[in-house]
Amino acid sequence: MSTLYDYEVVIGLEVHVQLLTESKIFAGDPNQFSTQPNTNISVITLAHPGALPKLNKKVVEHAIKMGLACGCHINQTTIFDRKNYFYPDLPKGYQISQDKAPICEGGQVAFTLKIKGKPDKEAVMPLTRIHLEEDAGKSSHPESGNHSQVDYNRAGTPLIEIVTDPVVCHPDEAAAFAYGYFQEIRKLVDYLEICDGKMEQGSLRCDANVSMMPKGNKTFGQRTEIKNLNSVRNVQRAINLEIERQFGLLNSGEKVLRQTLNFDAQKGKITPMRSKEEMNDYRYFPDPDLAPVIISDEWLVNIKSQMPALPSAIKQKLMTTYGLSAYDAEVLTEEKAIYQYFEEVAKITKQYKMIANWLMGEVKSHLNQHNLTIESFELTPAQLANLIEMIAQGNLSHTIAAQQLFPLMLKNLDKTAQELAEAHELLSNQSEDDLASVIQEIIAAFPKEAKAYQQGKKKLKGMFMGQIMKKTQGKADPKLTNQLLEKFIQEV
Repeated sequence: MSTLYDYEVVIGLEVHVQLLTESKIFAGDPNQFSTQPNTNISVITLAHPGALPKLNKKVVEHAIKMGLACGCHINQTTIFDRKNYFYPDLPKGYQISQDKAPICEGGQVAFTLKIKGKPDKEAVMPLTRIHLEEDAGKSSHPESGNHSQVDYNRAGTPLIEIVTDPVVCHPDEAAAFAYGYFQEIRKLVDYLEICDGKMEQGSLRCDANVSMMPKGNKTFGQRTEIKNLNSVRNVQRAINLEIERQFGLLNSGEKVLRQTLNFDAQKGKITPMRSKEEMNDYRYFPDPDLAPVIISDEWLVNIKSQMPALPSAIKQKLMTTYGLSAYDAEVLTEEKAIYQYFEEVAKITKQYKMIANWLMGEVKSHLNQHNLTIESFELTPAQLANLIEMIAQGNLSHTIAAQQLFPLMLKNLDKTAQELAEAHELLSNQSEDDLASVIQEIIAAFPKEAKAYQQGKKKLKGMFMGQIMKKTQGKADPKLTNQLLEKFIQEV
């Protein structure tokens, strides 16, 4: 009887990125998410007879930026093709895409592969191509009634499709590999400012191709495609489920069918949608209404000059310039806006590790609790920097700052941290002599523990610190407290 580990998993991902432009790819309709159906449309979007497409220049520039970020070859002569298939939400009866001459070819995306129970390692996803195309509309199927509804707002939205090479993975690593890659793509489009990354609105979605083959084989198994995965977590869940499903079929002597699959995130189930089309079903041919796109050397150089710093370079900067750990740098670069906020705070205070801790701790917790982004965070970088400086200078304990002063600052935005701390008597106002007296009193109350600490039970320090903070109502300066505690406990 075979086990899962007698097989290898082959994955290939197709990531669709809705581009941030004011208008659609071939029409002047607004390119924006709308809850009102069929409002961002025109005769071009609806494919009225005689309506001709006109290419949006900004769309081409966004695609080139993504290609440069991934180290792709930029094809300076590229054309658009008609991809023929029928769906109710595709008004023309075909999609304008790219077949033989995509705008970007080759390249790769480096990312950190994280597998539970194993050390992190660097991985690379090779790319086949990045091409431009238009999005389709959106069909919905109300539970009541025997009809469907079509919203054409999304039709004609500019997309890039990032297609990877097939990658052979260990069964335990395949889903994590896809997760890490998709997360890195999300970071790249954020830093390039070419997509808003709002997965819940369909701005970034992934199709995952999965197949399995006996270990050591060179011929890939029959693949299936899981469509429209709209979160990083769902990519991982869906691939794991499909690996389990395919293994069950193969292990019982059944065949894996070439199918397009749907992943139900709420039920955690994969179900077939339709048999998968072969490539020649689409009958590609060059679109006669669109001229070839010629990207001049001058235009390409100009786009290269506009490229921002990418997450990998910024992560390195956080470690070398600011002395942060790889973990801290990884977390702070997950979103461009978070990193930018860090930079602003770091211009005011040099307590870089404390800035990172606050952004990853109290600030992140507050944002998550109130469903906020860092852009809508109530405190300015200067206000957070002032709070951190008060802690660093010993005027305030971290506990008091986090549990009392931080909430007060959020409710009193017109007052400084110093003013609020003074008004609510939160400052560490004990003299060194007063603090020394408290510490000696605590040590005297716990003689056995003091002796045990001297003999090497260093974990007892937490107990002593807790008692001291309790006695001083959390106002003792932790740094000074730690120094005095070490001094007096050795004198017992």
